[in-house]
Amino acid sequence: MLAGHYATALVAYQKYPKGTLLYFLIASQLQDLLWFGFHYLGLERTTPNDVFDTTVSNMVVNMLYSHDLIPLIVWLIIIFLIGKFVFKDNKIGLVGSALVLGHFVLDFFSGHPHHVFGLDSGTIGLGNYATNVFQAIAIEAIAIVGILWYFFNQESKNGIQRSFRNKASIIGLFVFGIVFMLSIATTSFRELFNIPAFDLGFNTSIPTLIMTYVGMIIYLNHFVPKFKVNN
Repeated sequence: MLAGHYATALVAYQKYPKGTLLYFLIASQLQDLLWFGFHYLGLERTTPNDVFDTTVSNMVVNMLYSHDLIPLIVWLIIIFLIGKFVFKDNKIGLVGSALVLGHFVLDFFSGHPHHVFGLDSGTIGLGNYATNVFQAIAIEAIAIVGILWYFFNQESKNGIQRSFRNKASIIGLFVFGIVFMLSIATTSFRELFNIPAFDLGFNTSIPTLIMTYVGMIIYLNHFVPKFKVNN
């Protein structure tokens, strides 16, 4: 998943605002952020290298350290300890860990296949990105709609009145995520727009993904906390 993970962070922030939205957004996408770092360490090399050749279904990466089950236990503990000591609250640490675990669970249905630890160990997940990408995107879209409906519904009950523009700004980011995934599901931008091969130094997959993920974090961290409870 891409945008779907961020939706879970909104609900966590709604329930435990002391934890800050930024902490929950990072926790919700921790494995993917680690994947980018491990790519540059040469531990989780990602292909295709050129972003214009990349599709959801042809991306290949062995997410051994960032996403497999045994390393997941380590990331759960680390994000718990960060929440516990930074916010001095065990509950916030546990919610952060729940988001990390939720990432793993959501990827089971809509994502790359993960393993216990390594390609030779048991496979965990449907692997729909490679085998049924449109089903994967549909699952993500349904999850987003359900989570956002719950989020906005709970806000109304809590007396939070958002403007139409603010709601549209938040929902629009998730729409962008789904449309973006659909646009590169099985056809690359090079095929779609007949882009010739070139290398400008910035048209590589991982830097583009990093900018996308970080941009989404900054965007949501700006728009979501803007409205407070009306007393």
